[in-house]
Amino acid sequence: MLNRRVLLAAGLSASARANDRDPLVVASYPSLDEGIKVAKPLFETHLQADRLRLRSLSYSDHHNAMLTSLATGTSLPDLMGLELDFISKLIESGALEDLRKPPYLALRHAAALVPYTLAQARRSDGALCALPVDIGPGCLFYRHDLLQQAHVDPQQLTGSWADFLAAGRQVKMRTGRLLIPSANSLAKLVVRANVPNGQGIFFDADNRPLFNEARFELAFELARQARRDGLDGKVTAWSTEWAEGFRRGRFVTEMSGAWMAGQMATYIAPGTKGLWRVSQLPAGAFASWGGSFYAIPAALPPERKLRAWRLLEFLATDRGMQLAAFKGLDAYPSLLSAAQDPFLDQPVEFLGGQAARKIWREASTRIPALVVNRLDRMAIEVMTAEMDRVLEGGKPIPAALRDAQRKVLRRARR
Repeated sequence: MLNRRVLLAAGLSASARANDRDPLVVASYPSLDEGIKVAKPLFETHLQADRLRLRSLSYSDHHNAMLTSLATGTSLPDLMGLELDFISKLIESGALEDLRKPPYLALRHAAALVPYTLAQARRSDGALCALPVDIGPGCLFYRHDLLQQAHVDPQQLTGSWADFLAAGRQVKMRTGRLLIPSANSLAKLVVRANVPNGQGIFFDADNRPLFNEARFELAFELARQARRDGLDGKVTAWSTEWAEGFRRGRFVTEMSGAWMAGQMATYIAPGTKGLWRVSQLPAGAFASWGGSFYAIPAALPPERKLRAWRLLEFLATDRGMQLAAFKGLDAYPSLLSAAQDPFLDQPVEFLGGQAARKIWREASTRIPALVVNRLDRMAIEVMTAEMDRVLEGGKPIPAALRDAQRKVLRRARR
């Protein structure tokens, strides 16, 4: 047998070789880039692996830069971060490595990951083009103090959609506060909640748009009712007015991903600490709000792809890494074993000591695995425009949905 001194020497030699090489370049964006800062000492020192160099841009600039890099084959990082809203367009480019194939064989990790996430990273031909590192199980954030003022039980918010709007009317009548920031955002949730596993939100398997399905009519009807009853603030998410509305207690609820608790606590509305609580979404809905992935560009040399894979595998499947990101960044883990850690049972101070992570864990197991389509972003744009014509211009809902179906079909055929 080799003695301990020989093994130690071999380990130090491997470490030296790794540190002599060019560092791995990771392209990312706030706040996903914080996870790389957490990973850096763990990966470089404890695993005696490659040095890492982070290249970070703003959310939009990063994704636009990645689109350009993949199209031109220039300035390619070894590992690129992708957010769910952009992933369908990037994976369909054909410029990302298929992680199903040797030497990666990433599907051996499938049972260890939250089931719905891999569907989001699959290309139309079945290729697996990325692995998830965090997810955004959806939930309802609500102001516990304002509901008490209005004598509204939180359970009234989570019954049917009619119950949700009725509770909003009661809150407005008794406190003057608004139920939601945006009726448009309410509609976007309804169209994607509880879509059956294996189906798309906007397109079927033959790339035909689905605006003729009943869920779209329901979504438009609920949004119109909320607007007519004066229950929404008519503000766009992440705008100054949106954030100020939370700081001033103008909005009683927000439907978002689990990560919103950390965003609220750190910079959106830290002064509201202890006033918020969370529940599952209304009407038995389960939906994902975003999620973060990393992918390997296919144009890299084979040796660099192997090194990038080691890092990607660490980020996505190492329990310690996943928990470190969760504890430090509120990045809800995509690794099932990490979500079983006792940390999830601890109270969340910003949420009044509620054990909210257990609610997120339940939601993560019930979110359907939806198929993404490279034209999803275009369909969202068309839907948003037609929704505005309904809410602002009084356009009849049947006409709006017919026009959305026609416009998306025409653009999909180009």
